[in-house]
Amino acid sequence: MSAPYKPPSGAAPAKDAPGAEAAANVHRIRITLTSRNVASLEKVCSDLIKGAKDKRLKVKGPVRMPTKHLTMTTMKAPCGEGTTTWDRFEMRIHKRLIDLHSPADVVKQITSINIEAGVEVEVTINN
Repeated sequence: MSAPYKPPSGAAPAKDAPGAEAAANVHRIRITLTSRNVASLEKVCSDLIKGAKDKRLKVKGPVRMPTKHLTMTTMKAPCGEGTTTWDRFEMRIHKRLIDLHSPADVVKQITSINIEAGVEVEVTINN
């Protein structure tokens, strides 16, 4: 008599197995944070990562993207007469990316933290 067939240990679980359904629900989630204030942006990033690590999720980031410098040059004189002196105004926009591997419902719990004013959060879910 021959022994019953056993699949190799590295094989994917059968669809009827309980672990197969949990593995299918895991999504790649990218959280994009933008702000003009670096301190509040870094605080929100650290809070998100701390919450994700408490739930034992796979976290990558924060990835610091290049800062956008928006500049505007205007004349100081309102009428154009007099000496031509100029003002240069600048607004810097900082951006961070955080990648998570988790179910979609867990992300709602993680992103329910208190997000500071001036920080925009965008959540993208990829399969």
